[in-house]
Amino acid sequence: MAISARQQGFRVVVADGAEAPIDKACGEGLLPDGVAALERLGVQIPHLDGLPFRGIRFLGSDLSAEAEFSGRAFGLAVRRTTLHRILMERAATDGAELWWRTPVLGIDGDSVRLSNGCVRAHWIIGADGSTSRVRRWAGLDRGPKPRLRYAFRRHYRVRPWTDHMEVYWGRDCQGYATAVNPEQVCVALASENPALRLEDGLKSLPALRARLEGAEAISAERGCLTGNRRYNRLSRGNVVLIGDASGTVDAITGEGLGLAFSQAVFLADCLRTGDLQRYKREHRRLALRPSMMARLMLTLDRKPRLQRRTLQVFQKRPQIFERLLELHVGARSPFDVALDGLTLGWGLLTTAP
Repeated sequence: MAISARQQGFRVVVADGAEAPIDKACGEGLLPDGVAALERLGVQIPHLDGLPFRGIRFLGSDLSAEAEFSGRAFGLAVRRTTLHRILMERAATDGAELWWRTPVLGIDGDSVRLSNGCVRAHWIIGADGSTSRVRRWAGLDRGPKPRLRYAFRRHYRVRPWTDHMEVYWGRDCQGYATAVNPEQVCVALASENPALRLEDGLKSLPALRARLEGAEAISAERGCLTGNRRYNRLSRGNVVLIGDASGTVDAITGEGLGLAFSQAVFLADCLRTGDLQRYKREHRRLALRPSMMARLMLTLDRKPRLQRRTLQVFQKRPQIFERLLELHVGARSPFDVALDGLTLGWGLLTTAP
C-alpha cells in the first residue's frame, strides 16, 4: 500500500512494532494474477529471489491431475521474508517513511498514537492483518461468523521434484508444497483440527511425506488461522482497511497476497479522488472469484468421495481442470462458471467410480 500511495503523491508513514523483514505463515506462492498485480505496482522479483512454477497439481491417495497456466503466464514462489524485503526497499526508494519497532497504540480522529509520539494523518490505513487492531479501534469488526481452519508452515532442505504447485488431499487435511528456490521447498498443512500439527498431518499424506523423507527442516513451524472472512464495512471516517485486515479468503486459494496487491492499486487511486465507494465496489469484485473458488475447493475437503470423483474427472478430461484453473487465476470471466459447472457435473455423472 505504501508503494501505491507514494505513486499517487501522498506522504506515507508506515509504523509497525515488529522488526523487519516480517515472516508469517504463508504458502509463499504467487499465482499469475498476483504476479501481474505486483507488476502494476512497478515491482518485479529478481530472478535469483524467486522460482517460477507452471501450474497446479492435485494429488489424492492414488490419483493425480494437473493443469498448466494458459499462454505465457506463470506463478512465482518467493520466501515471505524475501518478498517483504523487496517491497520495503521499493517503498523506501519511492520515498515512504518506514518506522519499524514503533508500536501503534491507538487512533483518535486524524491522530495515530505511537510508542514514541503522535502522528497526524489525513488517511489512516489499517494494513495490520487478520487480527487487525485498527479495525477494532475503528469499530469495523462486525461481519458474518467465518468457518476457520488451522494452517501450519515449515521449510525443508530438499531439491524440488516438480515445477508445479502441489496440493495433496487427505481425509482430514490438505498439504501444499511449493519450491521457493533450487534447494528449498515450502510445505504447509491446513485442517479444521486445531491439534493437528504439520508432522502429524503428514502421516495422512503419504505421498508428500515420502517426498520429504530424510529432508532437513530448516525453519520453525509457524501457524495461523485461515478462512473466508468478510466485514460489513471497509471504512469509517478517515480509516480504511486493506489486505487481510479487510477480509480474507481461505489459504486453499493461494490468493491472499495477490488480493492485497490488487486492492492497493485501487485504494491509492480512490484516496486521491476521495471516492471510497468505488474502493468498496472494487474490493467486493476482487474478492468474488477467490471466495467462490474457496467454497468450491472446501466442498471437496469435506466430501472425500466427491474429491475422488473430481480427481477422476480432471484426470480423464484435463481440459476441465485447465478451464477451472484459468477461472481461478482470472484468465476467464466468472460468467463462464455456469458452463464449467455443468461440464464438471456432467463429467462427475459419466466418470466411472
